Amino acid sequence: MILLPAIDLHEGKCVRLFRGNYDTAEVVANDCLATAKHFQEQGARWLHMVDLDGAKEGKPLNSQLIFDVVENTDLHVEVGGGIRDMDTVEKYLNRGVSRVILGSAALRDPEFVREAVRLHGKHIAVGIDALDGKVAAEGWLEQSQVDYVDFAKEMEALGVQYLICTDIHQDGTMNGPNLVMLDKLNQAVHCHIIASGGVSSLLDIVSLYDLGLYGAIAGKSLYTGALELRAALIACHKISGKGVSDMPEDELDLYFSKSDLIPAIIQDDDTDEVLMLAYMNRESFRRSLETGYTWFYSRSRKTLWNKGETSGHTQKIVSVFSDCDDDTLLFRVKQKGAACHTGSHSCFFKKLRGEDEKK
Repeated sequence: MILLPAIDLHEGKCVRLFRGNYDTAEVVANDCLATAKHFQEQGARWLHMVDLDGAKEGKPLNSQLIFDVVENTDLHVEVGGGIRDMDTVEKYLNRGVSRVILGSAALRDPEFVREAVRLHGKHIAVGIDALDGKVAAEGWLEQSQVDYVDFAKEMEALGVQYLICTDIHQDGTMNGPNLVMLDKLNQAVHCHIIASGGVSSLLDIVSLYDLGLYGAIAGKSLYTGALELRAALIACHKISGKGVSDMPEDELDLYFSKSDLIPAIIQDDDTDEVLMLAYMNRESFRRSLETGYTWFYSRSRKTLWNKGETSGHTQKIVSVFSDCDDDTLLFRVKQKGAACHTGSHSCFFKKLRGEDEKK
């Protein structure tokens, strides 16, 4: 199960609402980017962001703050609020947002959802915000007569794979999520369900995991200190039977959306010297993360290979980065012995140009 810390934006600041009431908006942080960076430092990989003003007005009003977070952190960001047309969907995705959440638009225009999913697949989620079992819209200011389970089934039929479900009665209360509602939803569809509203303790996280949910969103509890993010993230990994280095499948998808192979640059953590470049497929990338040593995919032999398996010149992974487009990886490693098969420490020893060469 994954845990997503939340940032709700209102008039340029991070706020929390009580049961969706805008009049209860409480500023919990003035600096959106600093808050996101803090979450990343605590170990978060995903961030849930909502443009509350956009949800109310039907168009993005805090998008630049969202782009600042996307461009200045390594977090995978999902965004909701005011996304009513394909231009807005594509603007967010083209600027690096990992997943957009359709809410009011999904309720009013199912064909829009169908087309968005056709074009963008797993990058599209639908938010189901329910009050007394009925779906709410327009920033929770309007309530429909559509049953939340019926709506979820309709979205699943359109190809939606991710549903973010909020019981408005629980949102901002820190009284725990509506487990009955979430269990009913999870039993009714095969989508990945992310719970939102009321998550405030490690017990809540365990309870959601026991229901078989995919993920949970925590907001107010993180800002008040009732829930410590680092501890909650560790708990998510432990109860899921995973190590800290494991990567959820949807996160792995991000790096292989353009190709089945991704280039991996290997850099010496002690000297900053670039050692080599090789390619990884999904399995070698996952195996590298699981074992802590580099694994690659041989394009000529069509098989995986472990660096140093025969030579003993292993590469112990220190850290992993992706570039701005998520289509190249950088591994900083502790290199044992030579990285190049020629015996050179680095494969890049053939100087073609340099400052000392006459022009």
